[in-house]
Amino acid sequence: MDRPQSASNLIALIHAPSPGYDAATMPEKPAKTPKKPRQQRLHHYSVYVIELAPEVWNIARFRRSNPDYILGKPFVYVGMTGLDIDQRFDKHKAGIQSNRYVREFGLHLLPKLYEMYNPMPYEGARDMEVELGIALRESGYGVWQA
Repeated sequence: MDRPQSASNLIALIHAPSPGYDAATMPEKPAKTPKKPRQQRLHHYSVYVIELAPEVWNIARFRRSNPDYILGKPFVYVGMTGLDIDQRFDKHKAGIQSNRYVREFGLHLLPKLYEMYNPMPYEGARDMEVELGIALRESGYGVWQA
């Protein structure tokens, strides 16, 4: 095959039908079935509460954030996630996108403090994380939230 000498020759060569091509004898392509729109996972965000070990009270920054802590109340971390809550807790403990206090002092989840709110949309979870932290702090809990 000779090399085309100009851009117009190249374009003509590209658009020329292939030898032996006959549109009438070619099998017809099956019609594509229309794709269903991808269903969004609405309301898949959650808030969660993790109990922290009492040793977290030895951290000055934690104490400064909880001036109204009532002796005997639990220390907790409040967060939100789009993942399964148990999976998120495991990631905290493994050091993957983790909060320092949960990684070092996290004991277990406290589902009685959050399960009635879940699941919810992203905006709701973002707001609920703050509101839940404030409510627990006002109840005398030692609270940390990122």
